[in-house]
Amino acid sequence: MQAIQHPKTELLKRQAASVSLAYNIVLTLLKVAAAVVTGSVSLLSEAVHSATDVVASLIAFLSVRAAAAPPDEDHPYGHGKIESLAGFGESILLLLIVLYVVFEAVQRLLNGSEVQALDVGIWVMGFSTLSSFAVGRFVSRVGRETGSMALCSNGQHLMIDFWTSLGVLVALTTTKLTGWREADSVFAIGLGAWLAFGAWRLIHEAYHQLIDRRITDEELARIHSVLRADPDLISYHRLRTRHSGNLHYVDVHVVVPREWSVVQAHDLADHLEKQIAEAVPPAQVVIHVDPFDPAKARS
Repeated sequence: MQAIQHPKTELLKRQAASVSLAYNIVLTLLKVAAAVVTGSVSLLSEAVHSATDVVASLIAFLSVRAAAAPPDEDHPYGHGKIESLAGFGESILLLLIVLYVVFEAVQRLLNGSEVQALDVGIWVMGFSTLSSFAVGRFVSRVGRETGSMALCSNGQHLMIDFWTSLGVLVALTTTKLTGWREADSVFAIGLGAWLAFGAWRLIHEAYHQLIDRRITDEELARIHSVLRADPDLISYHRLRTRHSGNLHYVDVHVVVPREWSVVQAHDLADHLEKQIAEAVPPAQVVIHVDPFDPAKARS
């Protein structure tokens, strides 16, 4: 059995989760203060939205630590699915955000709203737009590089915060320049469809990780290339793969010459495990060795 992990993977994941959590706490407090000063319902809506991002960041912060725990007697395959479960939970949270945003937009269209101190709101949302984009890109990049479903989902939350902040910024600017009070609601309803699409994609990805879907076609092709390239290997079968957290699990049966010693067979299996783990990192690989059976070969 061979497992290869990037030496900086866990450190990067923890740093990204910590940055996301701290940023969302500060931004939420800033938006709440601005909402109180301006009396803006859209800003208050954004403050609630950011508060849900705090929850999402906290989930990611805790899940990447829990998922990094080594295997134990009760969890021999490790705790990687904690990240997938966290990603699924964050995706459901995204859908709830969509419902809230659309509800608030409809309420404002029906009842109307009046915003004071527009300049304060515009400056706050301008800062929120730029900073959410920068932090969101950072967290998403780390999530992709480390294969962390929780960080990918959290990065999606931050990018959604960028778009919703931009929408509110445009709406507040439009209101200031034109006096069109319904601008907030129109932008919010438009963003609701995009929010729903992003949430559905995350739910779909997390669901397949939770039910042990195989790794991608490209990664499978790399494994096949490694196995087919070995001149000592007669054949192989029962290749199975799955993904848990940021780790690939691979197991396969290989057929070796019948006259080989146990040492020869073990050396080949160990060599193949290392090659496969390097081809689809990070991976845990288990190879079962079968002696060549002429009777089976003829059938």
